[in-house]
Amino acid sequence: MDGPTATATALLLGLLAHVASPLEVPLDLPQPPTITHQSPKDYIVDPRENIIVRCEAKGKPHPSFSWTRNGMHFDVDEDPKVAMKPHSGTLVIDISGGEKAEMYEGVYQCTARNEHGTAVSNNIAIRQSHYFSVFKDHLLKGSPLWSKERNQPIVVQEGVALVLECRPPAGLPPPIVFWMDNNFQKLSQSPRVSQGLNGDLYFSNVVPSDSRSDYICYARFPHTQTIQQKQPITVRVMNNGPAEDRRPTFLVPQGTTSSKMVLRGHVLEMECIAEGLPTPEVSWVKVSGELPHNRLSLLNFHKTLRITGVTEADAGQYRCTAKNRLGTIHHTITVNVKAAPYWIMAPNNLVLAPLENGQLICRASGNPKPAISWAMNGVPIHNVPHDPSRRVEDDTIMFTDVQSGSSAVYQCNASNDHGYLLANAFVNVLAEPPRVLTPPNKVYQVIRNKPAILDCSSFGSPLPKITWFKESRSSVLDGDPYTAHDNGTLEVRTAHSSNSGKYTCVARNSLGISENHVYLEVKEPTRILKQPEYKVVLRNRDVVFECKVTHDSSLMPTVTWLKDDDELPDDERFVVDVDSLTIKDVTESDAGTYTCIMNTTLDQDSASAKLTVVEYPDPPSDLELTDHRSRSVQLTWTPGDDHNSPIKKFLIQYEDALHDHGKWHNLTEVPGTKTTAHLKLSPYVHYSFRVLALNSVGYSEPSQPSQQYKTNPAAPDENPAGVKATGTEHNNLVISWKPMTALQSNGPGLQYKVSWRQKNVDEWLSSTVANVSKFTVSGTPTFVPYEVQVQAVNKHGAGPEPGTVVGYSGEDLPVAAPDNVQVRVVNSTLADVHWDPVSAESLRGHLNGYKIYYWRERSLHKRNPHHSEQQILTFNGNKTHGKLPGLHPYSIYNLNVRVFNGRGDGPASSTKQFKTPEGVPGQPSFLRITKPSLDSLNLEWGPPAHPNGLLTGYTLKYQSVNSTNDLGPVEKLKLPPNETSMTLHNLKYSTRYKFYFSAETVKGQGPSISEEAVTVIDEGFPEPPHPLSPTSEHSYRHKARPLVPGPVLGNLSSSLGEDGVLISWEYWGSEKNVYVEYIVENSNEDWMKELVNGSQTYVLKGLKEGLAYKVRVVAKGHSDETVHSSEELLVTVPAMASRQVDIATQGWFIGLMCAIALLILVLLIVCFIKRNKGGKYPVKEKEDAHADPEVQPMKEDDCTFGEYSDSEDHKPLKGSRTSSNGTVKRDDSDDSLVDYGDVGDPQFNEDGSFIGQYSGKKERDTAECIESSEAPSPINAMNSFV
Repeated sequence: MDGPTATATALLLGLLAHVASPLEVPLDLPQPPTITHQSPKDYIVDPRENIIVRCEAKGKPHPSFSWTRNGMHFDVDEDPKVAMKPHSGTLVIDISGGEKAEMYEGVYQCTARNEHGTAVSNNIAIRQSHYFSVFKDHLLKGSPLWSKERNQPIVVQEGVALVLECRPPAGLPPPIVFWMDNNFQKLSQSPRVSQGLNGDLYFSNVVPSDSRSDYICYARFPHTQTIQQKQPITVRVMNNGPAEDRRPTFLVPQGTTSSKMVLRGHVLEMECIAEGLPTPEVSWVKVSGELPHNRLSLLNFHKTLRITGVTEADAGQYRCTAKNRLGTIHHTITVNVKAAPYWIMAPNNLVLAPLENGQLICRASGNPKPAISWAMNGVPIHNVPHDPSRRVEDDTIMFTDVQSGSSAVYQCNASNDHGYLLANAFVNVLAEPPRVLTPPNKVYQVIRNKPAILDCSSFGSPLPKITWFKESRSSVLDGDPYTAHDNGTLEVRTAHSSNSGKYTCVARNSLGISENHVYLEVKEPTRILKQPEYKVVLRNRDVVFECKVTHDSSLMPTVTWLKDDDELPDDERFVVDVDSLTIKDVTESDAGTYTCIMNTTLDQDSASAKLTVVEYPDPPSDLELTDHRSRSVQLTWTPGDDHNSPIKKFLIQYEDALHDHGKWHNLTEVPGTKTTAHLKLSPYVHYSFRVLALNSVGYSEPSQPSQQYKTNPAAPDENPAGVKATGTEHNNLVISWKPMTALQSNGPGLQYKVSWRQKNVDEWLSSTVANVSKFTVSGTPTFVPYEVQVQAVNKHGAGPEPGTVVGYSGEDLPVAAPDNVQVRVVNSTLADVHWDPVSAESLRGHLNGYKIYYWRERSLHKRNPHHSEQQILTFNGNKTHGKLPGLHPYSIYNLNVRVFNGRGDGPASSTKQFKTPEGVPGQPSFLRITKPSLDSLNLEWGPPAHPNGLLTGYTLKYQSVNSTNDLGPVEKLKLPPNETSMTLHNLKYSTRYKFYFSAETVKGQGPSISEEAVTVIDEGFPEPPHPLSPTSEHSYRHKARPLVPGPVLGNLSSSLGEDGVLISWEYWGSEKNVYVEYIVENSNEDWMKELVNGSQTYVLKGLKEGLAYKVRVVAKGHSDETVHSSEELLVTVPAMASRQVDIATQGWFIGLMCAIALLILVLLIVCFIKRNKGGKYPVKEKEDAHADPEVQPMKEDDCTFGEYSDSEDHKPLKGSRTSSNGTVKRDDSDDSLVDYGDVGDPQFNEDGSFIGQYSGKKERDTAECIESSEAPSPINAMNSFV
């Protein structure tokens, strides 16, 4: 049973026990006595120890105790050897002084009484072990327990039945009997030899091996833990000839029928022991029904039938059958089941309030039916004074309108021939307000989805009524999911998180009210998420079993690992971690089932996995050769241990000590289930064999070699393989073959007989050679067929008749060329060639194929010779046509055809000339885009390097590209073939364009070349310094290609600040991904980059002092390709001198800073006052000073405390504004002052005051009022004074 199921079952059983538990009266309240402990009814004592007879009781007031013995009062004070424990009725009888235990044998009964009633115990029958008493008497008389006389040997004929009697002395309880030899080893038992229930040893038939002199019967008396033995019995089995077979007969029981009585609840044992030859087999059936298989055991080789926990249903007829091949015999046993009294309903204590009603029920059953009798305070009920409130009806006493002071203890006795039952139950008349006995504020914890039991144990008279509330006590808890039991327990059938909280139970009766608070906490269950998995591991490796668990955060689980349901071995190789078990250097003894148990205080979960330890199998052993023959032998062996991995196959190897000593060869394989192999052998070999076993891990070590087995020589069984006949010269024939091995030679003196003849000639020529693998025949005609044979020969004869192989003598060059060569031009790059085959006589060898030699004479476009190299196209086999691909259009070609064989090419055919037609041209050689302006671009190009015909013109396609690299509509222009440049007008300013340019012939348009360019923002920008490189482009549907460095990035500068190096630049492009890239000068590392989108300044921090860096600004497209790049700027970070570090601590510097700060504060106050008054700044002077004013937006304080620079590098563009972080942003309007010279609208403050400032339009070097959102720092103020 798994953990959660066991927990739920235990909880349910606990609930049932709690609901059915008898009423408990608090001990601080008046109550009659109740017997709590007493000795068993049948009390067997050890006379070597003191006799203790228990009798414990409780009550209020505490009861007094007295005893009877054999129905008479037993005065404890009269016998100094008998004492009663204080505050108890338990008797202690001291017999350590030599007193005999039998003096105190008898039937004892304890009585416990107080002013409210009397309770009595069972009748306790005290008996001592009879065996010990008999044994002691025998010792006193000098007589042994078992006769010491030597037993006479028992001589029996082989095959007959035999019974060796044990007959141990009677004991209380009966002894346990077993048979052993002189070495204290149990005698082996079997279906032929077995021990009966009476202790005798039964032989169905004896065999010679039964002869021995130490058959010893032992009797162990469990109560005294003593063992006695009988004198050894000698058995001699005689063999006077073969024993005759016989039908079975029963040794136990006798006859064909018998009967047996058993009490309900006891163990039923029946046996049938039969003799016969051969040994009979015994089986059992129930004639009158089915055998109770869940309570049934077949023992003693099916000779004994045992049924535990007997019920009335087990009564009936049982039949045992013994049979062998000569016959069958039956015996029927009738089983009668009787029953000592057993409870149907035992009486329980009864607490009644005055004038309440109640009843005591004493209901029992048995066979025969038990008689019920009642007593009150130990006195038979018919002998006590009559009470009108009490009425006895058979097994029930009914009480009506009970009165105070009528408390008593009632005894119920149920008895029949097989025993009795005695029960005490009191009636306690009390008037008591309710009290809750469950401890206050008790916390119950339960696992989610399990039942929860909240206890509200209470007492009161009248019996209190229990009600339950949760939290706010808005309603009584009764109904799903709650169940309120009669004893006050509240059950939550399936607990959830919502059931957690505070619960209140209220107990009420007519005399008062009492309440108690308890708490329920519902926890998450413990679950193993990752269970251990089945592992197969190689010995000496490590293995890890995982066991990962989830659990309630408030419950800490403890992990326990078991091996085969037992504790892990005490071995440091076993490492238990939080969620795993690691076994290091696994051995075979580590194999087994490992169980991970995760326990919390509330639940548990477990999972198991099996570990199988494997390794290479042990090598086979005991190799033996049998069935020796000239060409075969039988090999057998004994397999080694497979180490938990079954043997898949055996590999048999051999060594040839005669020809290849020390080298082992594979001979054959057999399945792993076989241990024998029939081996086919070759002559003239000195064999040794060995065997290897293969399992899932691998091959074992080889076995020890077998004994050597030599085979006799013989003539060869085969001839050489791989015979060939070919010519290497035009007048020879080379005959070759694969040399035979020593194993194939079959004997000494191996030679080869080589035979040959020209085909269709009768006479064979031959030659015998040795130690070679080829033979050359000279002076043969060119390329004629020959028949050849190669036969193996040794000193013991020739091999079988060899097969004939046909070959040809040597080839020579062909003497004829192919005729009727024809050429058909398919298109501008493909031609089809046809020819007639060459005759076989002219070929003078094997036809390998034809070759076409061709070359380009010249191009029709250019009149000068082309001098193209000759090309060869080969067609294998007997082809008569082929295609020439990859020709140049508009060209003149020549070709010829030749045949070739194994010796080489034949003569060339007559040369054929053909022309290829025009084709589409190649792409133009270049495309340059120059002179960019606001609305035009100049295009220059070169004609294709391969026009492939006469050019008929050019095609230009172009389209615009926006900031997201999306392409606009395509414009198309046709251009004449004699032009090489043009100017494209009416373009949009500051726009990137993509161009596609291609040439045309009468066959169509060739591949295009593409390029990109940008119209400029202002005519003042110079044109790009370099022409754009051409790239091949065959498709128009794609994103725009990045542009090479252009003028959209400029004015890159740097300045050193406190936080790092400030990099400034100007950028007019449309790409949004702008980076500052930098690298240490002369470094081979990759450029480092910082993203600076939307900004035109950036502070590089973390640069190392004393190093020089190369810095550039790049704009990248959406595919992270570089679209624009600035020039590289060299920035040197100076090393800071130590004397400059502490300038801020110098007094003169601090004073200067304070003065500057005070001055700035005064000026700010003046400015603030003027602004609040609505005053305007004077601008007339500036208007007079500048004839062409240009308005720039600025802040109020900028006009008063402008920061001037001696360089244009830090100026923002006109028409831009500075953000709060000091970076320059483009104005929302595209009509900036950079693009147009016109004056913009002046800007006004919120109060209407004019804050514009004029400056010269063309004077770029004139000092400008630089806008800043930062407060002027003292250092900046100092710089402005320099």
